[in-house]
Amino acid sequence: MNKCIKSLAVSILAMTFSVASYADEAAIRQAMTKSMPSVKIDSVKPAVVKGLFEVVVGANIYYVSEDGKYLFQGRLVDVAARKDLTEEKLNGTRKLAIEKIGQANMIVFKPKISKYTVTIFTDIDCGYCRKLHSEIDQYLAQGITIQYLFFPRAGKGSDSYNKAVSVWCAEDRNAALTAAKKDQKLPEKTCDNPVDEHMQLAAEFDVKGTPMIISENGNVYPGYLPAKQLVEALESEKKPQ
Repeated sequence: MNKCIKSLAVSILAMTFSVASYADEAAIRQAMTKSMPSVKIDSVKPAVVKGLFEVVVGANIYYVSEDGKYLFQGRLVDVAARKDLTEEKLNGTRKLAIEKIGQANMIVFKPKISKYTVTIFTDIDCGYCRKLHSEIDQYLAQGITIQYLFFPRAGKGSDSYNKAVSVWCAEDRNAALTAAKKDQKLPEKTCDNPVDEHMQLAAEFDVKGTPMIISENGNVYPGYLPAKQLVEALESEKKPQ
């Protein structure tokens, strides 16, 4: 009988917590929608810190008080474990955001046998982006598939932006990108293109410079990495922490 009572008590407690969490989630959604109507909330979940909820908006994570009145933007760190809990969650949101863009909306260089896949935000006129691309054969030789997204740092309408659009609209995008990286003149073209979408994603990822490399696990490697160093980094991700 005691076991039955205990089991019932646990079930009631879990149900109460679930209802309370749902109420808090609804309050948070309502409060945020009212104050920021243009923001699309993807999920609201209790955070590991009591009284805070984790709100996912695109590739970003925010922390909100349970009444929805206060929003915190920053990192949640487990001091004892020395873990950046926010970064761990961001890895997952980055993966989903990249999958949502899809390879069909990227310029992809594939090796014969692919062992790894990275997504790189690139600027055609960036020096280190050009250096990385000049060594594309070395990356492919290591079995690295490279998925390019455009991030012309000078902004929309800039020369770099127009080059990105022309590359995308070329008959052979891969060849056009390689030519553009060598500073060769390309025919100016326009068409439906994903460059603005790439730039929006870069903003969500808080990209500050190029190249910015993102692994399949969502980890970020800012700046240029030679092929062998990149492989070492990608291999280290597979090792248990």
